[in-house]
Amino acid sequence: MAYRAGFVGFVPSLWWVRYGRWPPAAAAILVSGSSPEGCGVVYSLLKYVILGPWLRLIFWPKVEGREHVPADGPAILASNHLSFADSIFMPLMVKRKVIFVAKSEYFTGKGIKGFLVKMFFVGTGCIPVDRSGGRAAQAALDTGLRVLREGRLFGIYPEGTRSPDGRLYRGKTGVGRLAMESGAPVVPVVMLNADKLQPRGKKLPRLIRPRIRFGKPLDFTRYAGLVGDRFVERAVTDEIMYELMELSGREYVDVYAQKVKAQGEKSRARVEADPPAAVAA
Repeated sequence: MAYRAGFVGFVPSLWWVRYGRWPPAAAAILVSGSSPEGCGVVYSLLKYVILGPWLRLIFWPKVEGREHVPADGPAILASNHLSFADSIFMPLMVKRKVIFVAKSEYFTGKGIKGFLVKMFFVGTGCIPVDRSGGRAAQAALDTGLRVLREGRLFGIYPEGTRSPDGRLYRGKTGVGRLAMESGAPVVPVVMLNADKLQPRGKKLPRLIRPRIRFGKPLDFTRYAGLVGDRFVERAVTDEIMYELMELSGREYVDVYAQKVKAQGEKSRARVEADPPAAVAA
């Protein structure tokens, strides 16, 4: 016990130096090995003892509207997606565990690297989803519905991929369908500067203060019984995206981000295949 408290408790001790108290739930984990909120031990250790306190101390995230996240019961946290850092800092600043889905390949790697990758995704609250056979979207929705029916928080990026240029792109209707079928409130979340914190192509974040803003929950129970109506699902999704646009102040583009990325890749491929001729002196 003394070894575990001494080794694992080093980072929380830095929190004590700065704030004069232990990080939330860290003392309980160190003393008893229990995990709060029904979380797994790996998740709790990363969030409250090993990784979370470091990130809070070094980056000092600024959060607005965290009171809009329900203290209990199911809810969908729908966020814009600017960088890999989104999936670290947003769940870190929510008291409850936020469940995301991730492709199953992240959980089946071999060797030390594969084990570390698996532990990272397990520790950050991800559930593996088989994306083979063209059923990735349905598998993710089925998982999200199960999580919500268990009364937990489910995180989702309605754009379906990271923004290629920082703008907000058209949302996929899966988030609308999930909200309608589960009856859970949707809490819009925006990462205000994650693209500056960790620009595209950068493996490590820059030392700037992350800014996160939560909006008021959106209630779509008025559409109960209309699941499967693609026009209603689109309307619900567009309402969520409008809230994200208002909260973030980002320009909205009514095109799927994946389409923009695909067009950019085709353009780069053409340039590489047929480079412009050198201009004669």
